[in-house]
Amino acid sequence: MRAWFGRPLWDLQPSNVDSYFGTVLRAMPPNTRMARAQAIRTYFEFVELRHKVEIHNLTGRVVECPIDEVNRPRGRREAKLRIPPSAEQIRTLFAGWRGELATCRKFAPTARNYAAARLMSEVGLRINEVRHLDLADIKWDLGPFGKLHVRHGKGARGSGPRERMVPLINDAGRTLRWFVEDVWCQLGDDPARLGAPLFCSERKNADGTGARVGNEVLRAGLATAAAEHLPDWSDRLTPHVLRHFCASELYLGGMDLIAIQATLGHAWIATTMNYVHVHRTHVEDAWLAGQQRAAQRLKGLSI
Repeated sequence: MRAWFGRPLWDLQPSNVDSYFGTVLRAMPPNTRMARAQAIRTYFEFVELRHKVEIHNLTGRVVECPIDEVNRPRGRREAKLRIPPSAEQIRTLFAGWRGELATCRKFAPTARNYAAARLMSEVGLRINEVRHLDLADIKWDLGPFGKLHVRHGKGARGSGPRERMVPLINDAGRTLRWFVEDVWCQLGDDPARLGAPLFCSERKNADGTGARVGNEVLRAGLATAAAEHLPDWSDRLTPHVLRHFCASELYLGGMDLIAIQATLGHAWIATTMNYVHVHRTHVEDAWLAGQQRAAQRLKGLSI
C-alpha cells in the first residue's frame, strides 16, 4: 500500500483508503481485504500512540486512522474451507506425473516439481518452507525415519520464522532419497557447499552455484500437472490444498491432532483442526464404533 500511495502512510485520508479498497483490492478475496484493513488499523494505532504529537509538531497534520465505518473490518472470518481431493485422486495425479518423467522434454525440472509436490502432500510443508530447504537440512540419521530441519517455518502473530524438525514419515524419506540420488546432481552443484539448496532452479547464481527455485515455479509445475492428470481439479489444486490433504490423511491414518499440529508447525491446535477434513463415511463409522463400545460396556455390566 505504501508503494501505491507514494507518500508517508500516516498521511492517508479516508478517500485514499476508499480508492485503494475499491480499485487495487476490488477483486481480492474477503479475507485478504479484512487482513489489509486490520494491518492499516494496527499501524495507525502505533503511530497515534507513539508519534502523533511529533508528527503534528513537524507537519501540522493530526494523525487519525482512515479506516472509517465503511471499510472497518467487522467480526472474525474463518479461513476459507479447502476440501482436498481424495487419496485415490492424489494417487492418480502422482501416478500420471511419474509416468510423464520418462517422456518429458526437461527431466530434471519436472522431477524437481514432482518431488516438491510429493513432499508437500506427504508431510504438509508450506511451499515457502520447501523452497528454503537446503540439502544439509535432510538429517537422515535422526530418528527411525530421518528428519527435515525446517528453518523457515511461518511465524504466528509476527513472531518470525519458527524452526521445527519434521520426521520423514509417510514415504517422504523415499521421495527425498530418490530425488537427491537421481535428480539433484542434474540441477545442483557441490553437495558439500554450505547453503546448497535442495530444490534448485535451472538457472545458476552469478558465481556458478545452484540457485534456489522460486515459489511460482513450483506452483506452476503443480498446476500444469493437475491440468494434465487430474483435470477435475484444474485451477483448484494448490500447494496449500496439498497441505490440507496431508493433515486429513494423517488423521484418517490414526495420528492424533497434537502430532499433526507438530508436523504442520501450527501454533494453535484449533488451526490444525481446520485442516482436517474427513471423507465418505468416517463420521458415521466413528459413531457406530462408539455405539458398539457403549453396547459392550452395558453387556459387561449386565454380566
